Amino acid sequence: MKYNHIFFDLDHTIWDFDKNAEETLQELYVSYSLKELGIGCVNTFIEKYTYHNHSLWSSYHLGNITKEQLREARFRLAFEDMGVCGSLIPEGFEDLYVRTCPTKTNLFPKAHETLSYLSGKYKLHLITNGFKEQAQTKIERSDLGKYFDTIVISENVGVNKPHSRIFEYALAGAGAVKEKSVMIGDSIEADIRGAMGYGIDAIFFNPGRQDVPDDVKMQINHLEDLIEIL
Repeated sequence: MKYNHIFFDLDHTIWDFDKNAEETLQELYVSYSLKELGIGCVNTFIEKYTYHNHSLWSSYHLGNITKEQLREARFRLAFEDMGVCGSLIPEGFEDLYVRTCPTKTNLFPKAHETLSYLSGKYKLHLITNGFKEQAQTKIERSDLGKYFDTIVISENVGVNKPHSRIFEYALAGAGAVKEKSVMIGDSIEADIRGAMGYGIDAIFFNPGRQDVPDDVKMQINHLEDLIEIL
């Protein structure tokens, strides 16, 4: 392949956000006795949270809502979907979730093996729209920092993917040029179209094997597929 620099997304690409969130919410369901509030099924509650969290993150990527709005809405909407008034959400629930979830270390299969292999052949970098403190904790607890030459967190830059300025910032910090760079991520809008709009190639990480639009030219279903193509 023609690349020297590989740029990775973090959440939903390397760090298994949904699995870590599920593990955290299972714990909080018990510790906050949510069944007594009327949340009869923890799995349904997690499904509702996941739906709203994904939708709100899509809006956050595009700059349509703030970090504070995302954090305020995702659990309120999930509780309301379960028939529980948002005012009854236990005090500190969101804060404890935000502190706990990033400490989880579930990664997508073969993440360490794939990154170890690629880091021996290419310069690797992270570009994440995740919140600063949580992103740093995820990287540290999951022992991911050793693979990456640079780590770009959108809160530090002031813009999110898909904005071209974050890609410009990342490539400048990496000493990379567009023609020798590729972006790998799970979000068609933020990662794939964002990268391609800036003029660099992109590989869509598609573990769910969802249908993809025609403008997505490259995709993988497993991280280890990168060992074959790179």
